[in-house]
Amino acid sequence: MENMDDTSGSSFEDMGELHQRLREEEVDADAAAAEEEDGEFLGMKGFKGQLSRQVADQMWQAGKRQASRAFSLYANIDILRPYFDVEPAQVRSRLLESMIPIKMVNFPQKIAGELYGPLMLVFTLVAILLHGMKTSDTIIREGTLMGTAIGTCFGYWLGVSSFIYFLAYLCNAQITMLQMLALLGYGLFGHCIVLFITYNIHLHALFYLFWLLVGGLSTLRMVAVLVSRTVGPTQRLLLCGTLAALHMLFLLYLHFAYHKVVEGILDTLEGPNIPPMQRVPRDIPAALPAARIPATLLNATAKAVAVTLQSH
Repeated sequence: MENMDDTSGSSFEDMGELHQRLREEEVDADAAAAEEEDGEFLGMKGFKGQLSRQVADQMWQAGKRQASRAFSLYANIDILRPYFDVEPAQVRSRLLESMIPIKMVNFPQKIAGELYGPLMLVFTLVAILLHGMKTSDTIIREGTLMGTAIGTCFGYWLGVSSFIYFLAYLCNAQITMLQMLALLGYGLFGHCIVLFITYNIHLHALFYLFWLLVGGLSTLRMVAVLVSRTVGPTQRLLLCGTLAALHMLFLLYLHFAYHKVVEGILDTLEGPNIPPMQRVPRDIPAALPAARIPATLLNATAKAVAVTLQSH
């Protein structure tokens, strides 16, 4: 009996332990399910947070790129600042020196390494061309004056400077592109003087006199500088002869052929500038009977109406 009672007691204890273990497993399963739901909620929330962080990072990078671009633009402008940092007294002295040929060509002569003076001279030449076209008898559209003058002046300055620099490179001359731009730009001072005077005083003899004196002095100045920086007579002749011919012929072109060429181009593109047709009153023939209003009265009335319409 004692053995039976012990066995039954152990059986009850085993049943209790089994029941408690089942309850613990249920609790663990519920906790795992709750944790899984919390993880899903946190996962969605974490995905939204990650997306917002990515958007904020992209906006930051875009702002950073724009700021660096603005800084690089300012840095590029700052690079050009030394070429325009010049005093007015220096520009005035260089303008006067551009009209005085040098005598010593045994060693390289100094060339100003700035672009303020040449650029202002090119714009001055543009203004003089506009003045000359307005004061001449050339019939031209107002909208095309500025663009044509700017294209001509800047085209000559940049194009001839590049061409002479290329020849200087072939002839082994000691000159840079910046120095060539400055040399040719200051050489336009003579052109400005000649054109400003001859556009207001229309005398061909006066133009040829200033062309030889003023234009010749500025050309001799540039030729002397190039001679001092070039070695060899053949190279000097080729380089300096080309520059002198282009510079003197450009002055002739601006005085004689520029207006006509521009007018011809515009007539080709837009058609000739034909004045509008005007209405002229005609006399009424006197073929009416004598009983009616005389023809002279009708003619006078018609002419008066025509004059009134034209005045309005």
